[in-house]
Amino acid sequence: MRVTWTRDEGVWRLVFLLDPEDETTGACTDGTPVELRTNSCHVHTGAGGGSPHPDLLALSAWTVVAPWTRRRVTFDRPISPGLAEALRTGWGVDAGPVGEDARSGARLAVSYSGGADSMAVAAMFPDAPFVHFQRVSHPRVPNRWTHYRAEVLADLARRTGRELHIVPSDLEFLLSRPRPGYPEHHAVTVGALLLADDLDLGGVALGYELGSRWLDNGRQADRFSSDNPMWGTRGPWGRLYAAAGVPLALPVGGVSEPVTMRMALGSDLAHLVRWCLRGDMSGPCQKCGKCLRKELILAAVEGRPLKTTLTARSVPARPWQQPPPYPGQETIEYGCARVPGIETTPFANAAEHLRATVESTRWMDHCYPPAIDETPEPWRGEVGAYMREHVGLMTADEQRQVEAWTAV
Repeated sequence: MRVTWTRDEGVWRLVFLLDPEDETTGACTDGTPVELRTNSCHVHTGAGGGSPHPDLLALSAWTVVAPWTRRRVTFDRPISPGLAEALRTGWGVDAGPVGEDARSGARLAVSYSGGADSMAVAAMFPDAPFVHFQRVSHPRVPNRWTHYRAEVLADLARRTGRELHIVPSDLEFLLSRPRPGYPEHHAVTVGALLLADDLDLGGVALGYELGSRWLDNGRQADRFSSDNPMWGTRGPWGRLYAAAGVPLALPVGGVSEPVTMRMALGSDLAHLVRWCLRGDMSGPCQKCGKCLRKELILAAVEGRPLKTTLTARSVPARPWQQPPPYPGQETIEYGCARVPGIETTPFANAAEHLRATVESTRWMDHCYPPAIDETPEPWRGEVGAYMREHVGLMTADEQRQVEAWTAV
């Protein structure tokens, strides 16, 4: 794989050329199959991000080309020995040229989507800058996802009043499957990486919570995993970001979605929380599967019946009419155990299968302590203090429930 970055009038352009042994099909780190459609993308950093450290450019590119690269990656400028070693030990690829000193920074930025999870992180770090990665169309790839309202999410981010850096990019149109999508989940941080030197960043915080970090839900399996390859500090991505001087931080990695929902609703930004990708400025669409799932969490947190016009026969409700396992099943159990009248909702079948109770799901109201220990040192104490004061730590028995978790 050969990677080249060029910049013109505030826009970084990434072009990559496959080596003979590389392929246009692959899988991202969580195992999701991905197929390549085109070999270039643009990232609009504006006046900022004019001359990032070569390690930042290399790491940004690797979040795009990792699924296709088999033996080696050649960057267009030298990288540090530490970054090359992290690529060798994490992916078994030879990376170079090598000849740059390592970088470092001091500030933590929040990769801000506006959803409840990233807003929960924002609540913990009121002085941290936000970097919002905004999807825009690609000049050579048709946009058949016009219902995705990226401009609405960006506008809501502008209304937060926080230090904000919006980075538009057509990166998600690189793929033919899924379309659109990130080659690796970590590509959402490309904007933060390209701005890291300008902002003196020494870490990037994301809103991945307990299910994503420890229970491997999301796109793949549902099980406890202490060595999650995507988000664990000892995993390949964790070591790679640390080598580039921007270690990954998951401040809410030890708490469940119900807890991040409570944190978001208690934030001064609560009126701007938006998990829906289809709604306009008036609010979420209330018709998609994500809205239905988040309504279950919201109703459970508020202790009220479900508010939805969707029925069990609607397309968004189909996953919950089948037997488990379900994606994010621990959260579905939490909601089914707490929402009054669940037997008359689209989650009735799921509730019947799961037979969850308030007691069996109580562990999700507290923080899993090992997640605090994983937080990079500059912010570990702040995360620990917040969790002890506002959430509470799991007991030893509750920790064992996390570590014995399986949805199968």
